[in-house]
Amino acid sequence: MAREKTKKNLEEAFCGESQANRKYLAFAKKADDEGNHQVGKLFRAVAEAETIHAHSHMRSLGMIGSTVENLDAAIAGETYEFTSMYPSFIEDAVMEGEKQSERSFHFANEAEKVHANLFRKARENLLSARDVDYFVCSVCGYIAEEEAPDTCPICGAKKEAFKLVE
Repeated sequence: MAREKTKKNLEEAFCGESQANRKYLAFAKKADDEGNHQVGKLFRAVAEAETIHAHSHMRSLGMIGSTVENLDAAIAGETYEFTSMYPSFIEDAVMEGEKQSERSFHFANEAEKVHANLFRKARENLLSARDVDYFVCSVCGYIAEEEAPDTCPICGAKKEAFKLVE
Protein backbone atom coordinates (compact mmCIF):
# COMPACT_ATOMS: atom_id res chain seq x y z
CA MET A 1 0.00 0.00 0.00
CA ALA A 2 1.26 3.46 -0.87
CA ARG A 3 2.35 6.01 1.72
CA GLU A 4 -0.08 8.83 2.52
CA LYS A 5 1.00 11.46 -0.05
CA THR A 6 1.34 8.86 -2.80
CA LYS A 7 -2.03 7.38 -1.82
CA LYS A 8 -3.65 10.81 -2.11
CA ASN A 9 -1.97 11.31 -5.50
CA LEU A 10 -3.14 7.89 -6.72
CA GLU A 11 -6.70 8.68 -5.61
CA GLU A 12 -6.60 12.04 -7.40
CA ALA A 13 -5.10 10.46 -10.52
CA PHE A 14 -7.75 7.73 -10.48
CA CYS A 15 -10.51 10.35 -10.33
CA GLY A 16 -8.94 12.41 -13.12
CA GLU A 17 -8.38 9.43 -15.42
CA SER A 18 -11.90 8.14 -14.77
CA GLN A 19 -13.43 11.52 -15.55
CA ALA A 20 -11.31 11.89 -18.67
CA ASN A 21 -12.55 8.51 -19.90
CA ARG A 22 -16.21 9.50 -19.49
CA LYS A 23 -15.64 12.97 -20.94
CA TYR A 24 -13.83 11.62 -24.01
CA LEU A 25 -16.56 9.06 -24.66
CA ALA A 26 -19.12 11.88 -24.59
CA PHE A 27 -16.91 13.92 -26.93
CA ALA A 28 -16.61 10.88 -29.24
CA LYS A 29 -20.39 10.54 -29.45
CA LYS A 30 -20.74 14.23 -30.30
CA ALA A 31 -18.01 14.00 -32.96
CA ASP A 32 -19.74 10.97 -34.48
CA ASP A 33 -23.12 12.75 -34.39
CA GLU A 34 -21.51 15.63 -36.32
CA GLY A 35 -20.01 13.25 -38.89
CA ASN A 36 -16.44 13.58 -37.59
CA HIS A 37 -15.85 9.84 -37.25
CA GLN A 38 -12.04 10.01 -37.27
CA VAL A 39 -12.10 12.43 -34.33
CA GLY A 40 -14.64 10.20 -32.61
CA LYS A 41 -12.32 7.24 -33.06
CA LEU A 42 -9.43 9.23 -31.57
CA PHE A 43 -11.53 10.23 -28.54
CA ARG A 44 -12.50 6.56 -28.00
CA ALA A 45 -8.85 5.44 -28.27
CA VAL A 46 -7.71 8.00 -25.70
CA ALA A 47 -10.69 7.11 -23.48
CA GLU A 48 -9.53 3.48 -23.53
CA ALA A 49 -5.99 4.56 -22.60
CA GLU A 50 -7.39 6.60 -19.70
CA THR A 51 -9.19 3.45 -18.50
CA ILE A 52 -5.88 1.58 -18.50
CA HIS A 53 -4.37 4.35 -16.36
CA ALA A 54 -7.34 4.36 -13.96
CA HIS A 55 -7.20 0.58 -13.52
CA SER A 56 -3.47 0.72 -12.85
CA HIS A 57 -4.05 3.34 -10.15
CA MET A 58 -6.83 1.20 -8.64
CA ARG A 59 -4.49 -1.79 -8.45
CA SER A 60 -1.82 0.36 -6.79
CA LEU A 61 -4.40 1.48 -4.22
CA GLY A 62 -5.57 -2.07 -3.55
CA MET A 63 -9.10 -1.09 -4.62
CA ILE A 64 -9.82 -4.31 -6.51
CA GLY A 65 -10.68 -7.22 -4.25
CA SER A 66 -12.48 -10.52 -4.64
CA THR A 67 -15.81 -10.59 -6.44
CA VAL A 68 -17.63 -10.60 -3.09
CA GLU A 69 -15.54 -7.66 -1.83
CA ASN A 70 -16.13 -5.80 -5.09
CA LEU A 71 -19.88 -6.43 -4.89
CA ASP A 72 -19.90 -5.17 -1.29
CA ALA A 73 -18.03 -2.02 -2.38
CA ALA A 74 -20.45 -1.50 -5.27
CA ILE A 75 -23.48 -1.93 -3.00
CA ALA A 76 -22.04 0.57 -0.51
CA GLY A 77 -21.23 3.08 -3.25
CA GLU A 78 -24.61 2.87 -4.96
CA THR A 79 -26.43 3.02 -1.62
CA TYR A 80 -24.49 6.13 -0.59
CA GLU A 81 -25.45 7.78 -3.86
CA PHE A 82 -29.21 7.27 -3.50
CA THR A 83 -29.42 7.78 0.27
CA SER A 84 -27.07 10.74 0.74
CA MET A 85 -25.43 12.21 -2.33
CA TYR A 86 -28.24 12.62 -4.85
CA PRO A 87 -30.97 13.67 -2.38
CA SER A 88 -28.85 16.65 -1.31
CA PHE A 89 -27.97 17.44 -4.94
CA ILE A 90 -31.67 17.34 -5.86
CA GLU A 91 -32.50 19.65 -2.96
CA ASP A 92 -29.83 22.14 -4.08
CA ALA A 93 -31.03 22.06 -7.69
CA VAL A 94 -34.64 22.67 -6.58
CA MET A 95 -33.59 25.60 -4.37
CA GLU A 96 -31.62 27.12 -7.25
CA GLY A 97 -34.37 26.50 -9.82
CA GLU A 98 -32.11 24.29 -11.96
CA LYS A 99 -34.77 22.10 -13.58
CA GLN A 100 -32.47 20.25 -16.00
CA SER A 101 -30.01 19.43 -13.22
CA GLU A 102 -32.83 18.38 -10.92
CA ARG A 103 -34.11 16.00 -13.60
CA SER A 104 -30.61 14.60 -14.21
CA PHE A 105 -30.05 14.03 -10.49
CA HIS A 106 -33.52 12.50 -10.05
CA PHE A 107 -33.00 10.01 -12.89
CA ALA A 108 -29.59 9.04 -11.52
CA ASN A 109 -30.94 8.71 -7.98
CA GLU A 110 -33.72 6.37 -9.04
CA ALA A 111 -31.38 4.31 -11.24
CA GLU A 112 -28.83 3.97 -8.40
CA LYS A 113 -31.50 2.22 -6.29
CA VAL A 114 -31.93 -0.35 -9.05
CA HIS A 115 -28.15 -0.75 -9.44
CA ALA A 116 -27.70 -1.42 -5.71
CA ASN A 117 -30.47 -4.02 -5.79
CA LEU A 118 -28.95 -5.74 -8.81
CA PHE A 119 -25.58 -5.90 -7.03
CA ARG A 120 -27.29 -7.30 -3.89
CA LYS A 121 -29.05 -9.91 -5.99
CA ALA A 122 -25.77 -10.86 -7.70
CA ARG A 123 -24.06 -11.22 -4.32
CA GLU A 124 -26.85 -13.39 -2.93
CA ASN A 125 -26.80 -15.64 -6.01
CA LEU A 126 -23.06 -15.61 -6.67
CA LEU A 127 -22.55 -19.36 -6.59
CA SER A 128 -25.77 -20.19 -8.41
CA ALA A 129 -25.70 -17.29 -10.85
CA ARG A 130 -27.41 -17.97 -14.14
CA ASP A 131 -26.77 -16.10 -17.35
CA VAL A 132 -28.92 -12.98 -17.46
CA ASP A 133 -29.10 -10.28 -20.11
CA TYR A 134 -29.03 -6.65 -18.97
CA PHE A 135 -30.53 -3.73 -20.88
CA VAL A 136 -29.51 -0.15 -20.02
CA CYS A 137 -31.74 2.84 -20.69
CA SER A 138 -29.68 5.36 -22.64
CA VAL A 139 -31.69 8.25 -21.18
CA CYS A 140 -31.55 7.65 -17.41
CA GLY A 141 -29.34 4.61 -16.74
CA TYR A 142 -32.08 2.28 -15.51
CA ILE A 143 -31.09 -1.38 -15.94
CA ALA A 144 -33.62 -4.08 -16.82
CA GLU A 145 -32.97 -7.80 -16.54
CA GLU A 146 -33.89 -10.35 -19.23
CA GLU A 147 -35.46 -7.90 -21.70
CA ALA A 148 -35.99 -4.20 -22.22
CA PRO A 149 -39.36 -2.93 -21.01
CA ASP A 150 -41.72 -1.24 -23.45
CA THR A 151 -41.34 1.95 -21.39
CA CYS A 152 -38.63 2.85 -18.89
CA PRO A 153 -40.13 2.95 -15.38
CA ILE A 154 -37.93 5.89 -14.41
CA CYS A 155 -37.88 8.28 -17.37
CA GLY A 156 -40.56 6.94 -19.73
CA ALA A 157 -38.17 6.28 -22.63
CA LYS A 158 -39.37 3.77 -25.20
CA LYS A 159 -37.93 0.27 -25.62
CA GLU A 160 -35.70 1.48 -28.47
CA ALA A 161 -33.69 3.58 -25.98
CA PHE A 162 -32.40 0.45 -24.26
CA LYS A 163 -29.04 -1.06 -25.13
CA LEU A 164 -28.12 -4.71 -24.55
CA VAL A 165 -24.90 -5.01 -22.53
CA GLU A 166 -22.56 -7.58 -24.03
